[in-house]
Amino acid sequence: MTKTLSGKIVSSKMKKTVVVSVERKFRHPKYHKVIIRHKKYKAHNEIEGLKEADYVKIQETKPMSKEKRFIVIEKLKQKPN
Repeated sequence: MTKTLSGKIVSSKMKKTVVVSVERKFRHPKYHKVIIRHKKYKAHNEIEGLKEADYVKIQETKPMSKEKRFIVIEKLKQKPN
């Protein structure tokens, strides 16, 4: 089962790599407050025209380098839920 995530591009300065920030929300087990956590993933990018602040969908794949474990599948029109 491959993992599919969606997030916002925070860096596109490398040639074929983008850094995607993925946000996850969960409820605190004791205090029941909604907590937001962010994690950055490096993803391989073959799509032309992606820039910072674009929302994309990424999918887990075999390791492509030391830190790249995801590829960009598609560009999303709006912020994912």
